[in-house]
Amino acid sequence: MANDKGKNIDPASVLQYLTLSDDKNLNRLLGSVITEVKGYADILISQIKRLSEIGIALSAERDLDKLLEMIVDEARRFTNADAGTLYIREGAVLKFKILQNDTLKTRLGGTSGNPITLPPVEMKETNVSAYVAIKAVSVNIPDVYDSVLFDFTGPKKFDEATGYRSRSMLVVPMKNHESDIIGVLQLLNAKEIKTNTVVQFSKDFELLIESLASQAAVAVTNVMLIRDIENLFESFVMSMAAAIDAKSPYNVSHTKRVAGLTLAVAETINAKNDGPFKDVRFTPEELNELRMAGWLHDIGKITTPEWVVNKGTKLEKIIDRIELVKTRFAHISGLKRIAALSKKVALLSSKNSSSAAELESIDKELEADIAQLRDDLEFIEKSNRPGEFMEDDKLARLYKIAGQTFVEDNVERPYLEKDELKNLSIRKGSITEEERLIMQDHVSVTAKMLREIPFIKKLKNAPKYASEHHECMNGKGYPKGLKAEELDIRSRILALVDFCEALTAKDRPYKKAMPLEVAFKIMGSAANDGHLDKELFALFVEEKVYERYEKAFEGEKK
Repeated sequence: MANDKGKNIDPASVLQYLTLSDDKNLNRLLGSVITEVKGYADILISQIKRLSEIGIALSAERDLDKLLEMIVDEARRFTNADAGTLYIREGAVLKFKILQNDTLKTRLGGTSGNPITLPPVEMKETNVSAYVAIKAVSVNIPDVYDSVLFDFTGPKKFDEATGYRSRSMLVVPMKNHESDIIGVLQLLNAKEIKTNTVVQFSKDFELLIESLASQAAVAVTNVMLIRDIENLFESFVMSMAAAIDAKSPYNVSHTKRVAGLTLAVAETINAKNDGPFKDVRFTPEELNELRMAGWLHDIGKITTPEWVVNKGTKLEKIIDRIELVKTRFAHISGLKRIAALSKKVALLSSKNSSSAAELESIDKELEADIAQLRDDLEFIEKSNRPGEFMEDDKLARLYKIAGQTFVEDNVERPYLEKDELKNLSIRKGSITEEERLIMQDHVSVTAKMLREIPFIKKLKNAPKYASEHHECMNGKGYPKGLKAEELDIRSRILALVDFCEALTAKDRPYKKAMPLEVAFKIMGSAANDGHLDKELFALFVEEKVYERYEKAFEGEKK
């Protein structure tokens, strides 16, 4: 092997010197040999040390683009190669991932920001890179123009178009720990350090690059596995969220919107250089962790009964019980008609002659009763809809109606059952206090479910943020009643966003779509009462976060 510290020594010359020279010449010769061997050993030790350092660096890198770029950079540095290409095997083709050429000042793929537009290489043995991938062997070619083993039409056309001269080539398979070929590393035009002339890749370099390629393959496989696991987990989370949203036809996009709006708030904070959040910065990993918390925040609703989640009217359970009330009132109306007819029959059958006035009085009484029943039923139907606040006078009328009775089969029955009255008496919304507790329990279930999942380090705090999205700054939230000093800013962001989304949602059965200015007025009041973070709410309004997100979200749907 040639190096910069001495000349190559001819073994025949050594024998001649040993035979003919005197002790002085012999000592000089031995000294030269020792220097040569020492220089070679120093270079080898340095390269092995560098190879070890590269292996450590490769195993630590988790960004695939950076990793692939690092592999080519280090392989070229090792061999003093002018150019390098890295392919990753995907199915029946090799796809270009990195392409570098110093002479042409070209860096494509990786972190360069310059995409590679070349078509993938088909797995045909006439192509040297495909051959290496198929046969799992290295190929070292002194000059591609002199080689007849492979089709180098492509490189020659490239040279003709650019004025470049492809010469020496080293192509090495990237074999992982399971002996699978995951890619190919191709180096071009090794240069002699002193003269900068193109030379063949030495056998020593070939062995070193094979070792490097093997380490690189393992590192790439690890990164790909980690990425696949993360993608699988994220897909699972999104599928779960979609399934939960699908339980309610009124809640289809809630989780997606909360996750997206949460991220929009955090990114807005990252862009602020003044105000209360000027020193707050979220790393890309922390942003992703917060986004994931948004996707997970309602996962506990998987156990919430659908009749609670979907309760669009006060009387709704498995069915809307207003239909039972309407049937009952129709039955009461029929009973009253029967009673009126019975009175008429009794009057007409009596020995005393009946007057037309008496019969007319019965009809008028019946007509008044039926009209009252219709009016009461109309009021009940209106009360069943949760859009209006139930005031005291309306509540009193409900109790008056419920206090009336009718007799059927000698049994006295109320106009409204106790549970019907209880539900119709809900002052705001459509759920009772017991049902509200069932709804609130989804947060505890969320926390319990997420505790059972072994989150990776980058997502370890996602369960905490997800299970705190109903906590309040004043300690009156649930399920733990945490106070401001106990709440991370990420939990506060999620709480703010979930509150806003609940107010502005256009698909809830128990309320009309709320104008943004009205929603902000309610949120402002909640912030002043210590329900929401006041500074976060101010940022939310001043930076028009909701409006910007809404515009982007609507654009996505189109």
